[in-house]
Amino acid sequence: MSQLLPERTPEWLKPALGVDPSQVQELIGNRQASSLNGTNVQVPVKREAAVLMLLSGESAEEASILLTHRSPSMRSHSGQIAFPGGRRDPADTSLVDTALREAWEETDLQRNSVTPLEQWDQLHIRATGNPVSPILAHWAQPGEVYPASPDETDDVFLVPIRELADPRNRFMVGFRKWQGPAFHANGYVIWGFTAGVLSALLQHAGWSVPWDNNSVMDLRDSLTNSRNNEKMS
Repeated sequence: MSQLLPERTPEWLKPALGVDPSQVQELIGNRQASSLNGTNVQVPVKREAAVLMLLSGESAEEASILLTHRSPSMRSHSGQIAFPGGRRDPADTSLVDTALREAWEETDLQRNSVTPLEQWDQLHIRATGNPVSPILAHWAQPGEVYPASPDETDDVFLVPIRELADPRNRFMVGFRKWQGPAFHANGYVIWGFTAGVLSALLQHAGWSVPWDNNSVMDLRDSLTNSRNNEKMS
């Protein structure tokens, strides 16, 4: 199933529809395309990409979202927590098709178990140069998922929305002139694009609760104390 079916949105998930893209872009920010040691990183030619925001559950209180850990051996975004997704291939019929194909390649997610609900407007990220379209979807009957492509993704897991919204798991991180929201989950630090999208989702859907967004922790220190194993150079 690669077409959008908003009419199948569960009642509890309807508040997540209609996100203002400008609010998401503000949360993501425009982090400079540089590595963590301050050296410049060449930005590739822009190419469309899509990620799958897949939520399971029968209510907001029971909902979880699917995330992956990118292998530390990857050349880009190594060690980061991400939504399943990637660049659009010429054979993809749509960006929804891209997100579902990538999710299958990375996690063995069966597309016939997924109901795509909404395609967010493209978000522009200077760190990669790629415009990315998040695809909001519902997973009514979750099946088995696992790292189907270990060289690319070495961990696949569901995180309860209530844990992401827990103020104890939310904080701000900063690197040079950039600051952004972050989360603790399964011993990992979620930051950057993924954290910005998650923050926007929680805020727009009314699932967020007050948390300390004034204190900013050093990004490198946070990553050092996490399971991310991100490359620091």
